Amino acid sequence: MRPGEDEDDGGDLRVPFRATVAADAWDRIGALPVTVLLDNVRSLYNVGAFFRTADAIGITELVLAGITAAPPHPRLAKTALGAERTVSWRHVQTAVDEATRLRENGLQIAAVETSLQAVDLFEWRPHFPACVVFGHEVDGITPAMLEAADVHVRIPTRGSKHSLNVATAGGVVLYELLRKYQALGGPTGRR
Repeated sequence: MRPGEDEDDGGDLRVPFRATVAADAWDRIGALPVTVLLDNVRSLYNVGAFFRTADAIGITELVLAGITAAPPHPRLAKTALGAERTVSWRHVQTAVDEATRLRENGLQIAAVETSLQAVDLFEWRPHFPACVVFGHEVDGITPAMLEAADVHVRIPTRGSKHSLNVATAGGVVLYELLRKYQALGGPTGRR
């Protein structure tokens, strides 16, 4: 028997999502009108994971700000697995300046942070196009960027740590945005 085979199923039954009937509905929505802004994310592995998730979801753009590393870098590429070549990205000096520019272009700026004024991710009604901001693994989003955001959004957690790894948080938030955008009817507007 080959690795990954199970005696009962006769082999690996995994198929690419594109080969499923469910993929058709997701393909019809086109690119998700969401930009991800990383505010001083220090870990190359976390940045690589954001590239991978951005590719999987089909966001508009990934913006790397401040100390956030940019391709090419071998440790980033190790996690991104080539997504750094398929995702539209750019590096900017400061997250606040970029958020201001994005707002001027009609994007709602949402800081994903556990602040006192944060709304629950599942209760948040995003305005598309949107920009979601994620911050440093230890220090979070900079105070200036938090102040510049239109809304703060928190992921509800039940454990003693009260937070998630930044790349994990990115996956949770982006898939929730994808679900909400599809529920609105995608690029054709509200149902």
